[in-house]
Formats: sequence, C-alpha cells, structure tokens
Amino acid sequence: MTDLSVVGARAGRRAWLGLAVLVLPTLLVSADVSVLFLALPKLSMALGADTTQQLWIVDIYGFTLAGFLVTMGSLGDRIGRRKLLLWGVGAFGVASVVAAFSTSPQMLIAARAVLGIAGATLAPCTLSLISNMFHRPNERNLAVGVWTSCFVGGMAIGPLVGAALLSVFWWGSAFLVGVPIMVVVLALAPWLLPEYRDAERAGRLDPVSVVLVLGTVLPLVYGLKELVGQGLRPLPLLALAVGLVLGLLFVRRQGRLATPLLDLRLFGNRTFRMALVLMLVCSAVLGGVYLLVSLDLQLVHGLSPLGAGLWLLIPIGCSTVSSLAAPVLAGRFRPAAVVVGAIGVTVIGLLVLVFGDPGAHTGALVIGFCGLNLGIVPIVVLTTGLTLGSVPPQQAGAASGLSETGGELGFALGVAILGSLSTLVYRTQVTYSLPAGTTAAQARSATGGLAGATADHLPAAVLHVARAGFSTGLTAVAAVSAAALAILAVAAAVRLRDLPPAGPDEQAPAQQPVGAGSGR
Repeated sequence: MTDLSVVGARAGRRAWLGLAVLVLPTLLVSADVSVLFLALPKLSMALGADTTQQLWIVDIYGFTLAGFLVTMGSLGDRIGRRKLLLWGVGAFGVASVVAAFSTSPQMLIAARAVLGIAGATLAPCTLSLISNMFHRPNERNLAVGVWTSCFVGGMAIGPLVGAALLSVFWWGSAFLVGVPIMVVVLALAPWLLPEYRDAERAGRLDPVSVVLVLGTVLPLVYGLKELVGQGLRPLPLLALAVGLVLGLLFVRRQGRLATPLLDLRLFGNRTFRMALVLMLVCSAVLGGVYLLVSLDLQLVHGLSPLGAGLWLLIPIGCSTVSSLAAPVLAGRFRPAAVVVGAIGVTVIGLLVLVFGDPGAHTGALVIGFCGLNLGIVPIVVLTTGLTLGSVPPQQAGAASGLSETGGELGFALGVAILGSLSTLVYRTQVTYSLPAGTTAAQARSATGGLAGATADHLPAAVLHVARAGFSTGLTAVAAVSAAALAILAVAAAVRLRDLPPAGPDEQAPAQQPVGAGSGR
C-alpha cells in the first residue's frame, strides 16, 4: 500500500484505483435523482400523486439527506469512513428496491426518505476519503473534478437507462438502476479503499445534537417550501420558528461539548464560508431548473422519457466537459476570476431561458440549459476543493459533510422553492387564462398541475393554456435565479479576491490512515 502518511506525498496507483471505486456511489446517487425526474409523470399517473405529493416524492430525498449529512460525517470519523460507506451503499440498494415496488404515493415518499438517510452516509465518506488520499491541491482538485464529472455522468446515464426501462417496463424499474452499482462497490471497496478514523473524535455520538440537527433542518425546509407554495399560513411560520430556535440551541450545545457533532470553528474561515454559500445557491439553481426543464420536455413539448433523456444528454455532456476543465482553470487563474466568469456563463444560459421562448422552441430550452451546466459545474468543483483545502485534513469528514449538506440541501431547496414558485406562477396564469366554457371539473384539473391535466385529456384549448402557464413558470424561475447569481458574483469577487491559483507544487499535510501510528 502507498504510504499516505508522508507529508505531501503524490498519490499512487492504489489511490487512483480507489477513486474509481469512490465515484461509483456518486453515480448511484445522481442517477437516482435524474431517473426520478423523467419517471415522475408516469409514476404520478400510476400512483395518482397530486402536485404536492410529486414535489415531496422528489425533494424528501434531499431533505432527509441534508438533515443527516452532518451526523453521518461525524459518525464516519468515529467508526471509520470506509465502514460507513459500505453500510450506506447496502442500505441504499435495499431502499431502492422498496421504492421500485411502492404501491402508493405515501409508500414511495417513505422509501425516498430512507434513501436520503442512506445517501447521507455516502456523500461525506466519498469526499473525505478523497481528501485523505490526495494531499496535493492540484491532485485533489483533479480528483474532485473526476468525482463531479461522474456525478453529472450519472445524471446522463440515469435518464438514458431509465428511459429505456420505462419504454418497456413499469415506472418502478427506474429505481433499480443503482442496484448493480451497489453490488460492484460492495465487492471492490474492501480491497481498494483504506480505512480512516479520527481517534480524537472516537467518543460517543451525542444523540441530543443529532436530534437538534434534524429539528433544525427539516422544519426550516418545510416552512420555506410551504410559504413559497401556499403563501403565509400559521403552520409554515410555526415550523420556521421551531427550526430557528432549535438551530440556536444546537449552536450553543456545540460550543459546550468536548467533541461536538459540528466544530463551529470551521466557520471562522472566510474562504470556507464563501464556498458553502456558493455551493448552496448554485446547487439550488441547478436542482430547480433541472426539474422544470425535464418536465417541460415531456409535458410541454410532448417528448417521451427516452426522447427527453436524449435531449438532456447534450447539456449534461457540457457539464462533464466543464467539470474536467475546472481543475485546469483553478490552477491558472484566481478562484475569484473563475467563479465570476462561471457565474457569467450561467446567467447567459438563464437569460436564454427567459427570452428564448422555451415553451415553443426545444432548441432554446436545451441551449439555455447547456449554458447553465457549463457555468454551474466549475463552481461546484472549485468550491468543493476550496472547502476541503481550507481545513486541516483531520477535519475532512466534517468539512465534506458540510459541503455536501450545502450542495444537497441547496439542490433540495431549489426543487422545493423554485418548484413551488413555478407552481404558483402556473396556477395564477392558468386560473386567469382559462377559455370560456371550461367546466369546474376541468378547471380543477388544469390548476392542479400539467401532469394531471394531460392525463385527464382536457380540451385542446385548456391544455394550451396549461402548457403556456408551465413555460411561464420556468421563465420566472430562470429570471429569479439569474438575479440571485448576479448578486452572488459580486460577493464572491470581494470575498475570494486574495486567494491565489492552486499551483501544482503546493502541498498539504496528510492525515494518518488507520494503523499507520497512534491513530487507531
């Protein structure tokens, strides 16, 4: 085995083979997300899921994943990151089978929640092991770029494989895509991945902190989602208040614990804070727009799941190229310049969605989404590298857990908030644009969602209004996202202005693997 305890040691063959194993769970998680986007219309019709249940089917996975990421990152530090990775992969596979054979929206939502908990074990383990195995910034950035390209590659493979399955089998077959990947990881990981454990954090996991994390994240996400989708109501406001109070209690408790679940000193690093904000906002934009573009291709343009998957292969291919180019850009230019330039490309793509009439032109829809992918993915690669590189290696588990929390919570919030914003715009436009002679039943079907309106075979004039309303919702989301990213670009230019490029000769201290000394 290559001695990774040598300070600044270059990664050996075993490390690069281990990277190949680490990216497989990433393929599994991302394929599961993108398959669901294309399967959503079919499973909604088969299970009778309404608009609210559709959103919960999509975003409950991200919510539970985000709620458990910090906990699982800390647990991996205590019991071993490889061990937790293997348990997570196995649980993810079992939950995928349960989801595939769900018989009601409620059962599918519950299965997706378990998938989120299992997925929370995978995300921090893969990134923290990358940080432990690749100590030089240029090698770490390359490894993170490969990891990200496999994430977007999973999004490309998922729709194609899932669409092929959906064209022959029932909707549940789409959830079985990740099971073969799970089997491969379980077979290879014990042989190729070293185990890492932080002996200083080997104390017991604080159950009160775990409860407080969940009590903070889940009510906040629920409250935001309901306020955007349903307006000011007592229950969402109460949920926000509960989440904020429990969040303050969590912060106070972490300051008093000898081995906290979350080391709050990480937030004292300005680079770390800015990287998390970038990850959160960019992931939210990607998640919300990805969902709406996938649905627009099928429900507005009338494409089959396979046809939509083939169209989505173009922008996802752009993501793969940009993720591999990101380490090169990070090595030649300052992070502030890379982030501002990437956000500029993203905003251009979003403006194409705003002004290109994506509801009428498939080309404008795909070109705009290509621009978004070309810009967003380098930011994700760069911010992940900045997050891991701005903390000591022994805190890689906590840092990667927080980074993934920002990414996954952002993706889920994008689906929830931007999806709810689109729904609000859709319902408003459809309500005031229905043609004369529309019956009350037809109006309820049309305002309930475009998937239901299509399934109910409403009159052509009513469907035309519904499709136009959905496209208007997409353009509204793109406009809001472009404005938010423009503001974020200014903040990043100021906060990251002093950071130099990640040169090829920079080194970082290594963390000892288990058994390399007193760390066991």
